[in-house]
Amino acid sequence: MKIYLAGPDVFLPDALEIGRRKVAICARHGLTGLYPLDNDVDLAASDASRVIFRGNEMMMDDADAIIANLTPFRGPGADAGTVYELGYMAGRSKLCLGYCNDPTLYADRVRRFTSVAERDGRLVDAEGLTVEDFSLPDNLMMIHALELHGHPLVLPRERPKDVWHDLAAFEICVKLAAERLGAES
Repeated sequence: MKIYLAGPDVFLPDALEIGRRKVAICARHGLTGLYPLDNDVDLAASDASRVIFRGNEMMMDDADAIIANLTPFRGPGADAGTVYELGYMAGRSKLCLGYCNDPTLYADRVRRFTSVAERDGRLVDAEGLTVEDFSLPDNLMMIHALELHGHPLVLPRERPKDVWHDLAAFEICVKLAAERLGAES
């Protein structure tokens, strides 16, 4: 069984090592991890971004499931590309699992980036835009996509010291995927 390993991990300085660690965890549970950086891309090519997109899309088409790293990236919420990939897989009725190494509620994380006030019974940010406040760890579309297409978001009890390298929540997702897909350890 193949698992597409989505997340902003590909932007880390040690992205290849993180990918190897994730693929090894998958293998220990009888699964094949498909890591986006395994695609061979000439980054100097004029169409590099399209080649990356198509390569990742082909990996997702080949996968039986996705495990998405939804840890906040460059803001209060998950990486936009990872969210797209989660939606892509949910739209194809594939098994969807995800984890977030920051268990803080979304509205509270927004407060880290901008002022938030209550106005007319709703939370609004510094620009007067409504801040989603359903006591969820991220946008409701992702949270319920996981619940309805796989398993609820996996969260640690508290934020690990190193959110980008702590793979405990990831491994829980791998175990859940192995159980659901009937893989052998």
